[in-house]
Amino acid sequence: MNTSLSLLTKNVRGVLAASAAFSVMATAPVYAQEAEESAKAEDYEQIAVVGSRAAPRSVADSAVPIDIISDEEFKQQGATDMVSMMQTVVPSFNVNDQPINDASTLVRPANLRGMASDHTLVLVNGKRRHRSAVITFLGGGLSDGAQGPDISVIPAAALKQVEVLRDGAAAQYGSDAIAGVINFVLNDASEGGTFEARYGSYYEGDGDMIQLSGNVGLPLSDKGFLNLSAEYRTADDTSRSVQRDDAAELVAAGNTFVADPAQIWGSPEIKHDIKLFANAGLELSDTSEAYIFGNFAEREVEGGFYFRNPHNRGGVNDGGIDPADRNGDGVIEEGEGFQLLLVGDLTGDMSGNCPTDIRVGDNVLTNPRYINEVANNPDCFAFNEMLPGGFTPRFGGTVTDMSLVFGTKGELDNDITYDVSLNLGQNEVDFAISNTINPSLGPETPTSFSPGRYTQSEQTLDIDFTKPFDVGLYEPLFVATGFQYRNESYESVAGDTASYEIGPLATQGFGIGSNGFPGLAANSQGRVSRNNIALYIDAEAYITENFMLAGALRYEDFSDFGDTTKGKIAFRWQALENIAFRGAFSTGFKAPTLGQSNVRNVTTAFGTGGELIDRATLPPTDPVSQLKGGEQLTPEESESITFGVVADFDNGLFITADYYNIELTDRISTASGIELTDEDIAALLAQGINDASSFQEISFFTNDFDTTTEGVDVVANYAMEMMGGETKFSLAYNWTSTEVDRASENISDFRIRMLEDNLPAVRYSATANHTNGDWRFLARLNYYGSIFEDHLDSALPIDKVGSEFTVDLEVAYNFTEEFTVTVGAKNAFDEYPDENTQYAGIAGSLYPTTSPIGINGGFYYLRGVYTF
Repeated sequence: MNTSLSLLTKNVRGVLAASAAFSVMATAPVYAQEAEESAKAEDYEQIAVVGSRAAPRSVADSAVPIDIISDEEFKQQGATDMVSMMQTVVPSFNVNDQPINDASTLVRPANLRGMASDHTLVLVNGKRRHRSAVITFLGGGLSDGAQGPDISVIPAAALKQVEVLRDGAAAQYGSDAIAGVINFVLNDASEGGTFEARYGSYYEGDGDMIQLSGNVGLPLSDKGFLNLSAEYRTADDTSRSVQRDDAAELVAAGNTFVADPAQIWGSPEIKHDIKLFANAGLELSDTSEAYIFGNFAEREVEGGFYFRNPHNRGGVNDGGIDPADRNGDGVIEEGEGFQLLLVGDLTGDMSGNCPTDIRVGDNVLTNPRYINEVANNPDCFAFNEMLPGGFTPRFGGTVTDMSLVFGTKGELDNDITYDVSLNLGQNEVDFAISNTINPSLGPETPTSFSPGRYTQSEQTLDIDFTKPFDVGLYEPLFVATGFQYRNESYESVAGDTASYEIGPLATQGFGIGSNGFPGLAANSQGRVSRNNIALYIDAEAYITENFMLAGALRYEDFSDFGDTTKGKIAFRWQALENIAFRGAFSTGFKAPTLGQSNVRNVTTAFGTGGELIDRATLPPTDPVSQLKGGEQLTPEESESITFGVVADFDNGLFITADYYNIELTDRISTASGIELTDEDIAALLAQGINDASSFQEISFFTNDFDTTTEGVDVVANYAMEMMGGETKFSLAYNWTSTEVDRASENISDFRIRMLEDNLPAVRYSATANHTNGDWRFLARLNYYGSIFEDHLDSALPIDKVGSEFTVDLEVAYNFTEEFTVTVGAKNAFDEYPDENTQYAGIAGSLYPTTSPIGINGGFYYLRGVYTF
């Protein structure tokens, strides 16, 4: 701890603090609050709780860059899930579609200011939100291995506003706040409410979505409130696929059992998505109150997976290669040879004399040897008998999320305020995979499996105090201090027996476990836990009328890796009547999660040679991981500088420009796939991992690279009267650049380029929202810069996915004061990213799967809202 304090002091002395300008958010729908005719600064007097532990500051007075998004802004767009809504309204917030990406299909990772999804701390009503149980093993490069909160369980109907702190804040709030903090503020109305019905569909005629939501405020005696929210949503899947080359070859050879397309790329099916939220408060006395809020959510999702070729799928149909000199030069060269069929002997004593040398040819179904010696031989078996056209698993699961926070706050003597709360949270994912097999079980295999369940649980006790001190400054010195205790656990529960069972054909080369996502074995399940304590002190004051100075210091001690101390210093200087500068310097950290340190998982991915393989993710302390360079995880450490200017002009124009620079060392991610040797597999088998013979590669979490991320956010807002009504304009611009400063051999060159270039370097949006009587018109222009994509993690790069413009349009009409109908279109001109012209046939993906504009094209919607 002393070393940390010394380093912190040295850094603080060497840098004049910075905090970037507090912005009003703009990316998208302009501010939803009613603008005054003068459109002056009063339009932006929204109050934020996050970012300061002193008295809440208005937008114009805050010492840190914060975006405040009203509940109306979430309603004025076509997106329906919270992750996509946040991307629309926050310029440095990015999220990609995640088709065929294992657990990422269930919980999509989102990125703030170019950081991974677990570098942003999420709060609800100022209280830390628990993590998701889902670890994004395949997170598009940047978020590979991230384990962040699942914000998609929060319904827009439950919100009063959202506060986005775009500044490092670990010294104030603890681990994870490297990129910033998002605080979801719940609706606290004690009367009235809304009911909304929404329907939408993509221009292609798929992805039909139905959503019903509502909110009601009720009095809780005459001194309190109870606010209830609910949302229900379903959505069909989409397909933006072309036929895979290998599937097309099978069809051309006469295999009529192959689907077209054999593999589906698109949004997954949301079978049901239920979200419930409650928020309540009650005055206990003139100086104290009690509060309680919580949620329950359940979402079932099912998406596509990779096609299993009936000739050469490893562990299912691949019987090896029969070498041959095809070109007649007398030498058997690499790539020459004939594909053989994997045939199993069902007799038990290997008395079936089953052939192992059947060449599949163009269509094994018409091969006389296959017909006579396998299909018509009860002692011999090949999966072509069950699945003549191969198969494509369907992968998904059910995510269940719940939380309960209760506490009391108030004011004691001598102006001391307190807030004591207990926070209970849990997220659980129960995976499911269907239309697949456990090859080792042969013809007795089921085709649907439950491969396992993971649960993240957290319990947090917070005790906070604040007090103003009159020390002769322009304003009192606000001092906040507090204590936090947090216990968390990560539990893995084995799948059903058939999902990991070692069947009778395992010794004959058939794969073990549910193909595509093998179940977690009983001997690998378990529960791990840890606890940590934190102490902090936070001070803030206006030294003079125009200069504010703030600082924070936080100490945390974790039971599994030790302690750390982080600090922050910030200022705000009102240089001119309309111009203010602000800046901050902070140190931060992200503790390795229990899941990252302990999880075991097997997934299907493209291997280092471009072929589909089974890759096992093992704990970094596993002996085989250590043999390949794995070590005990340590915290990620950051140093962050922000600096900005805010201009608030008399004509109503409000502009902020903020620069940020984040140096992050010892970043945690999954290592690129490492090929296993026969010796490695033998070592795994010796550990009791009996399905190790099915693994071709391993991966593990590692602290193996450092990055520097810098960027600029520019936000402008203006309102004016025009065309008989009022129009609000907003512009939001973000530029972000990431450089990998250090990387070990465990991080491939393609992964490095994905880290640096998979998000658009430039993104901006310009919005006009015009209100005229009962009519409202909204138009939004979005720009996304070019990206690089490593095609499907297969080392087949698409050098550039070009930049794109999209347009969102919306028209609303108030039929009565209570009832409004809205018609709109997201990506109204049906823009698509550049096609995968060179690589589409490899896996049937028509478009780059991580394109920032998505791969589904235009989406239209109809919404009706009744307010009472």
